[in-house]
This record gives sequence, structure tokens and C-alpha cells, in this order.
Amino acid sequence: MERGKISSIQMAIMMNPAILATVLMLVPAITAKHAKQDLWLSPIWASVTGFIVVYIAYRLHKLYPKDTLIQFSEQILGKIIGKIIAACYLLYYLHLTGIIIREYGEFVSGTFLHLTPMVVVLGSMVAVSAFAVYGGLEVIGRCSEIIVPVVLLLYLTIFILLFKDLDINHMFPILENGLKPSLLGSVVPQSWFSEYIVISFFLPYLTDQEKGLKWGMLSVLSVMFIMVITNFMTLLLLGKLNSVVTYPVMIAARYISIAEFFEHLEAVVMAIWVAGAFVKITVFYYALVLGMAQWLKLSDFRPLVLPTGLLLILMGKWSAASLQELAHFLSLTAPFYLLTFQVCLPVIMLFIALVKNRLNQKKGKTAG
Repeated sequence: MERGKISSIQMAIMMNPAILATVLMLVPAITAKHAKQDLWLSPIWASVTGFIVVYIAYRLHKLYPKDTLIQFSEQILGKIIGKIIAACYLLYYLHLTGIIIREYGEFVSGTFLHLTPMVVVLGSMVAVSAFAVYGGLEVIGRCSEIIVPVVLLLYLTIFILLFKDLDINHMFPILENGLKPSLLGSVVPQSWFSEYIVISFFLPYLTDQEKGLKWGMLSVLSVMFIMVITNFMTLLLLGKLNSVVTYPVMIAARYISIAEFFEHLEAVVMAIWVAGAFVKITVFYYALVLGMAQWLKLSDFRPLVLPTGLLLILMGKWSAASLQELAHFLSLTAPFYLLTFQVCLPVIMLFIALVKNRLNQKKGKTAG
């Protein structure tokens, strides 16, 4: 079905914006509500979930090296139950991708294109992503190789330009109320780190599958590092205001002013958001379309790209009535929702797969 191949390094590069794109703008505000001045510690605790999820995905891949999450669900849980669980995953990814598209739309409409209808903003991004998905995994991998280094360079440049405005006193006292606030602040980022389970759709198509675990772990480490820097810099710049504003990074970019000439870098933040969101939406869009084709036993996923894109636009429109409702969902309901599908179910499947594998080995020895 998918004849294209990518390297494990390309997979790691793809996964960087697939986790970070929507996180960078929202994570400082969400973690600051619980962690306050310890918000820079929260991504470190949350990254543990990312490492665990990558390990689970890789172990499942080693047991079923040619299958994706949709395919090995049937092999592990049986044809009927496996088919139902796989269908639940497809509905979940449809909803999740719709939420990601809506997050992108809310930022663009609320910050820059105030008078542009939301459907136009969502539809234009889905249309561009559809072209990449139609091209297949290799196209997505090569797009990521071009986009991600530029995005990271622009992002780090913004923080370098902010150094003169930082106040180190905002981070004190460290651990004033112990570890509990920073641990509570890590709950929402944990749900984002759990999205690494999507690599189970890419591992079968790696040219160097033996390096999949190594580069998956390095990707988690890089995401954690960038999230820590983001939280740290916004904390030192905004202090207690972090928990009040919706997009702290956007506010931070407005502080930049060098010689009253080099200022108003909101357009750079917009470029970072759009480019990162494109990669993230494309990754999840591709996983959804590929999974649907495998669930339906089709020979090609491309006929599903357009109708799925239309569904995603509708899902993005229907996923929340407003930015406030979306933020409420992301901070309260989403952690349990995402962790159930992306941690709990994969752990159960891995446990059952290991038990079945052990029993099969015992039967083989007995027969021998």
C-alpha cells in the first residue's frame, strides 16, 4: 500500500513538529496555571510518558514488524474485537486531527485574520496537507527535512533576541511548594507526549528499522528540551502573566525591539506556527488515511485522501464552539482522553501480545 520509505532520522524530524507545533503556543499558559514559577520543570516530568510510549510502540513493532497499529490490533485482540478497537482508533484520530486543525484555525483567525471565515482558514491548510498526504510518506519526510530546521532556527532566534528583557528573579523561589505543582503542570504535556504512539504507523516503512528506537528517544529528548526552553524563557519574560495570556510566545515576540528598528516580529511567529502546524496536520492526516485503507483492506490509500480531508474540515469546525471551549477541553478532558488511547490501550495490547508470544514459544518447545 505504501511503497515509500523514510529513514529513522526523517521520522524523528517529522515527529518534532508533530508534537511541538500546537504545544509551543499553548503549553506555557496551561502549565503555569498549576506549576507557576516551576513551569519549566513540567516538560521534564511529562517527557517520561513520551519515552515510555516510544518504547511501547517499538516493542509492538518488533513483534509485528510489517504491521501498523490498525493491523496488529486484529492480530493481538482477535478479528472481531481487534476490528472494533481499530475502528475506535480511526474515529479517535479523526477527532484528534480535527482538534489540531481547529487549534491552528483559532490562532490564525484570532491573531491575524480576524475577518476571514474559519472554514476558509481550515480548508486552505487541509488542502495543502492533502497534497503532501497524496504524495505519500517520502514526500512528508522530505517536506519535514526542509521545514523543521528553518522553523527551529527562527524559533531559537526569537529567544536570543529576548535575552536583554529577561528577569531571572521570576523563577524564584524554586520548588516553593515542593514537586506537586510542577507534577500537576505536567499532566497536560503528558497527553501531548503520548502522541508519539503515531510512530507505529511509520516504523514498518523505515529503511533502518533497527535505529527506530534510538531516534524515537532522541526525538522525545529534543521536544522536551525545546518545551523547557519555551517555558523558561516565557517565565523569565512574563512572570506571573504566563497563566493569564493565551499565547505567551506571541506576547514575547512583541517585546522584541532592537534600536527601534528591528521589532514587531509577530509575522515570524505566524510563519513558525503555520509551518509547524502543516507538518503536524499532515502526519496525523496521513496516519488516519493509511489506517482507514488498512482497516477497509484497500490496495491504495489515495482515493480516501479527499473525502477524509472534507471530514477533517467539518470535524475542525465542530470540535469546539469557541477558543475558550477548546482551551477548557485541552486542559481538563483531553489528558484522560488522549492517555487512554495513546498509553493505556497500547500497554494492554503489548501485555497481551507478550503473553501470546510466550505461550506460542512454550507450545513450540512442547511440540518439538
